[in-house]
Amino acid sequence: MLPWIPDDMLPLIFAGLMGFTLLLYGLLDGLDLGVGVLLRRANIDDKHMMIASIGPFWDANETWLVLGIGLLLVAFPSAHGIILGELYIPVLVLLLGLILRGVAFDFRVKARANHQPLWNAAFYLGSLMACLAQGFMLGHFLTNFAHSWMAYGFSAFIGLCFVAGYALLGACWLILKTEGLLRQRAVHWARGALWLTAAGIAAISLATPLVSARMAERWFSLPNLYYLLPIPVVTTALVLMLDRVLASLIGNDNERYSWVPFTGVVTLFCIASGGLAYSLFPYIIIDQMTIWDAASDPEALRVVLLGVMFVLPVILAYTAFSYRVFWGKAEPLLYR
Repeated sequence: MLPWIPDDMLPLIFAGLMGFTLLLYGLLDGLDLGVGVLLRRANIDDKHMMIASIGPFWDANETWLVLGIGLLLVAFPSAHGIILGELYIPVLVLLLGLILRGVAFDFRVKARANHQPLWNAAFYLGSLMACLAQGFMLGHFLTNFAHSWMAYGFSAFIGLCFVAGYALLGACWLILKTEGLLRQRAVHWARGALWLTAAGIAAISLATPLVSARMAERWFSLPNLYYLLPIPVVTTALVLMLDRVLASLIGNDNERYSWVPFTGVVTLFCIASGGLAYSLFPYIIIDQMTIWDAASDPEALRVVLLGVMFVLPVILAYTAFSYRVFWGKAEPLLYR
């Protein structure tokens, strides 16, 4: 079964697939998590429109998380046990947050008017829990699961930066999908979240070489330093560009450049994720276990890969189709 793929290539393929699915989850579910976090700042009419902007997509976006964690389980079972064992509590918080969001989303529209604030608050709380948990998980992973107050403080800071990053993504989505006063509020929300997001990217970039001498050598040895220098330069330029673009949108109802902030944030996250992937490779647990050490039997990987070859294009096609159908400005979300 798939005999033309060498055994040594299979872990590499699955690592790439897992990274791709988790990146898509961060971008797609990140925007609706960000909208959920921003919900607390909006008035009641804006809340309805904000929920409408993510209504057709939010539930399907979580499919990418299921697929990414599933790939970790079946392709790298030994790493799965260690990682989720160390991250048991934040994973539990993440799941509780996602469940709370799902319940709140359905009940807020069907509930009586006097009960809607409760479900709006539940949707906000679930979104906040999911954001904080994901950031804490990444921070704890990058500190190699160190159990010290400094490591926990770093992980908590990355959790706050994840909240800001998803809020930035959600605000830029609202700039793209809404009009009028809500769009202007989204511009201010995006500007407020931008610099904490940038601080989180900088903190991760500085922490990784401190955690691992191998990572430090990979980034700062010559000639690697020359080749990799464009990554921080482009990242800094993107942050400055986003700040200027968002400033230009204040009080400006021109829709011509509404797509620029969202595209810029997606590009920023992709570059940051690519730099992190470069730092980690080929380890799935920093300096302890490579993807080849953690991989399942090659024959098992071939069977799973055959299934992924069918499932992944279907999910991609459905995702692209749903965003194409519901493209354009958001309209009120109505249940009939």
